[in-house]
Amino acid sequence: MLQVSFIREHRDLVVERLAKRNLDATQMVDEAIQLDEERRAIQTELDNTLAESNSLSKEIGMLFKSGDVDKANALKTKTTDLKESSKSLSEQLATTSNALNELLYKIPNIPHESVPNGTSDEDNEEIFKEGAIPKLHDNALPHWELAKKYDIIDFELGNKIAGAGFPVYKNKGARLQRALIAYFLDKNTEAGYTEYQLPHLVNEASGFGTGQLPDKEGQMYHVTEDNLYLIPTAEVPGTNIFRDVILDQSELPVTITGYTPCFRREAGSYGAHVRGLNRLHQFDKVEIIRVEHPDNSYNAFNGMIEHVKTILNELKLPYRILKLCGGDVTFASALTYDFEVFSTAQDRWLEISSVSNFETFQANRLKLRFKNNEGKKELAHTLNGSSLALPRVLAGILENYQTEKGIKIPDVLIPYTGFSIID
Repeated sequence: MLQVSFIREHRDLVVERLAKRNLDATQMVDEAIQLDEERRAIQTELDNTLAESNSLSKEIGMLFKSGDVDKANALKTKTTDLKESSKSLSEQLATTSNALNELLYKIPNIPHESVPNGTSDEDNEEIFKEGAIPKLHDNALPHWELAKKYDIIDFELGNKIAGAGFPVYKNKGARLQRALIAYFLDKNTEAGYTEYQLPHLVNEASGFGTGQLPDKEGQMYHVTEDNLYLIPTAEVPGTNIFRDVILDQSELPVTITGYTPCFRREAGSYGAHVRGLNRLHQFDKVEIIRVEHPDNSYNAFNGMIEHVKTILNELKLPYRILKLCGGDVTFASALTYDFEVFSTAQDRWLEISSVSNFETFQANRLKLRFKNNEGKKELAHTLNGSSLALPRVLAGILENYQTEKGIKIPDVLIPYTGFSIID
């Protein structure tokens, strides 16, 4: 959530940056400023009314002590009026403050100045590419056919149990899945991230804290009776560890990693581009999360990019990095880089990771602050990234490592799988 003080002081900048999202935020921004002015005016009037009431109460007490009962009773009538006025002002303040907060929750984060203009993923900017695209044999198959051929993933069984988008991994497919999770976690902890096991359901406050609510409620599975949400990513429970927390500057940076299943309704997703592992309702992901001093957050962001690159280089998968344009960057993010792996059998790029800097947007919603060296409280910056999302990494391995004799396992994973080929 943008700070209303920032909106008030940088009104034109906010409107200009939000235009990168192809959003004309003029009306929302001006309404927020107006509501803030009304809120501050009511607060000032309420403070003055309460101060006058307190002053009169003290004067009444002194008058009673001195025996001037008539004057004291006359002033009591005035304090009664002031109490009614303060009650009315408190109600007005609550109504105005709630209206302001509801509006602020709907205003997305302003994109970083480096975010390119654009309306869709076709306008994203490729900034890096690594790895040679392998030349496959003539009978090469897409991963969903390989899964059936080698009996490692059963999409039909998953459909029977739960529905489309809930695959069942088995045999060497299940072991490869487990190997990837362990490998990703080991790489992250070796890089200094502390491992957490996190809840798979979160409350409404957690959804609001990281910006999934009210923006993405249609994409989240909602347990209505308990008003809980199945997590769309470990970012939500992981970042909410720090909701309503005041850190000391010496505690920064905070770095955590965790593996969780993720659940996304993905309403409206149909067609060949979502076959197999390309788009799922339940999938596994390992996440990295950072809480940073504002002065260091973009250095940390670059470090996260390099970290993910290291993993993909070890897996020897061809990949590229895209800087998301204003029309594709998420609601809460200021800057996002996507990693995509090339699926040789499908002849297309598949997104496998997003690394984002939210600056103070999530921290403001979370009330996540730190005390600087002068003892003043500041909002921290939050960042997160997939390190990595498993389905499309697995799809990339199956397709790019296939041979006529079977599917080879990347060398770095063999100590985790205990086998070197799926045949």
